[in-house]
Amino acid sequence: MKNSIKNIITIQHPESVHHTNGMIGSWTDWELTPNGKEQAELIGSKLAIECDGKTFELYASPLMRAKQTAEIIGNCLKIKPNITETLKERNLGSAVGKSVQWLRENIEKEEYTIDDKCFSDAESRREVWHRLIPFYEEIMNSKIENIIIVSHGDTLSIFNAMWLGLTVEFLNYGDLYGKSGGVSFLTKNAKGKHIISRLSDMSYSSNECK
Repeated sequence: MKNSIKNIITIQHPESVHHTNGMIGSWTDWELTPNGKEQAELIGSKLAIECDGKTFELYASPLMRAKQTAEIIGNCLKIKPNITETLKERNLGSAVGKSVQWLRENIEKEEYTIDDKCFSDAESRREVWHRLIPFYEEIMNSKIENIIIVSHGDTLSIFNAMWLGLTVEFLNYGDLYGKSGGVSFLTKNAKGKHIISRLSDMSYSSNECK
């Protein structure tokens, strides 16, 4: 990969309807709650101040909660999101559209490794890793220096491990999870070193001072 500087901001979509109604997120197309939309506005307005004068490329998952987040942030930064299927959350197969309680009562297999699937038609974490690789290589080899990515918790945790040059097997015993509404800052410096300077900074989606 080219040894060019990269500044990547990843944003885990804020509060979605499925965070409040006991339902599974995954590929179910939940919208942001009113509170989630306010959180997205806060993230966008704060980034607009910090990033003033910089040009960003914005990528987002097509699932409504992430797409809405990207559109709100894009309006603040005056950029249009590039929607890509690659950034969708992990597909939980038969659990999509069901409640968390239903999953607990009907799960076919507990997930202990990156190859385990809660349902036979679900996506494993290894499969998400391989889904992300082409996107990752594309942005790393591009001439675009400043990038914003809006996605989902599990997908971004996998992206974080990839960013640090860890193997997919790392995810069998470690994770780099964030929280809904969290903003992370990833940098590749002139020496080619990959850095996560802030992981899931929640101050961007709240009214509290940093």
